[in-house]
Amino acid sequence: MNNNYFINTIRFGLLILVQVLVFNRLNFFGFINPMVYILFLYWFPIKENRAVFIGLSFLLGLAIDFFSDTMAIHAASTVTIAYIRPAIMRFVFGVNIEFQSFRLSNSTRAQQITFLALLIVVHHLVYFTLEIFSLANVLVIIKKVLAIGSASLVLCLLFSSLFSVRKE
Repeated sequence: MNNNYFINTIRFGLLILVQVLVFNRLNFFGFINPMVYILFLYWFPIKENRAVFIGLSFLLGLAIDFFSDTMAIHAASTVTIAYIRPAIMRFVFGVNIEFQSFRLSNSTRAQQITFLALLIVVHHLVYFTLEIFSLANVLVIIKKVLAIGSASLVLCLLFSSLFSVRKE
């Protein structure tokens, strides 16, 4: 168990640093800033305490907000996806998540990509709705969700495959 806490602590800190120091400074096509810190919510163990997970999600979002000067929008978005993650998991993986032996690494690659994509879409939808805060600009919200969500998904999949443990 201690190894699991150590790995999650390292992931937490590194994803904050990478997001703040690298990806917040990137501007693809003038408006695309990928959000890779969502990987922490993707990688967090499934069977851990849910209250701790929601609290850590809030701290993650608040840390990103602190360095990005975004007034708790990231915190609201991360808490939202942390709260609805079990529903997304039941949608993607079905009843398999109820078994003690279920692990994300044992699922198919298509299920993993779908799970990550749904986390990113929900996060970005909440984030950009709060950022723009006007339903008159619904097309701008959708454009940003699709563009930045696609870039985030590609980079998250790249990081996920880069730092995953190979099964042999």
